[in-house]
Amino acid sequence: MYYLLIIVQVYCLYHAYKNSKPYYWYFLIFFVPAIGPLIYIVTQMFNKNDAEKIQEEITLVLNPTKRIKDLEKKLQFIDTYTNRIELADAYFQNKDFTNAILNYNITLEDAVQDDLYARQNLILCYFQMKDYTAVIEQVEFIKAKSEFKGSKQQFCYGLALSELGKTAEAEVQLKAIDRPYSNYAERLELAKFYLDNNRTVEGKALLDEISIESQRLTKPNKKLYRTTIVEVQHLLATL
Repeated sequence: MYYLLIIVQVYCLYHAYKNSKPYYWYFLIFFVPAIGPLIYIVTQMFNKNDAEKIQEEITLVLNPTKRIKDLEKKLQFIDTYTNRIELADAYFQNKDFTNAILNYNITLEDAVQDDLYARQNLILCYFQMKDYTAVIEQVEFIKAKSEFKGSKQQFCYGLALSELGKTAEAEVQLKAIDRPYSNYAERLELAKFYLDNNRTVEGKALLDEISIESQRLTKPNKKLYRTTIVEVQHLLATL
């Protein structure tokens, strides 16, 4: 603990020197151990923008609609593409997909802007609302672009095709997301797709593959994918 305090003290002195702080900070840091460096860190190293960002995040947790109301007022003051996208994103994050779709579609009226971002999010919105026909309609605008390949949008496209009974087309899209040591949730859905279509061999093979990979994951990744891994093990136990 003593050595840690010394390290913090030395770093604060270095920071004060590097940033040409008034001389009294050196006295406070050096002659008032622990408390001096703490005061310096809070008042001189803790960036105002960081504080504002933390305050904004806390506000969003306590009152998630505040950001939407602020952005609505901002848009009323000046209706720009950027302001409209920010509002649509806020609706999306708040799971208000109806209003998100409304605002993303309005941005598409601006022919000067690239429509990729809006259409990517429209696909996700329509998928959440189970409007699979609309998902496919939006995909047609962006599926030739490189950003679509291996994306979450391509995965949603595959599931939408499956829901509409286009099994062969769905498999092509879903298999594009099947990559070792990644996309575990998506690969689990592909395994379920095989099982639902009476292709037990392919389904079990993919589940086994995910299970083996999960044993080699780092502890943080095991925690991150825990829900998926548990479901994989459960499905394997039923086969």
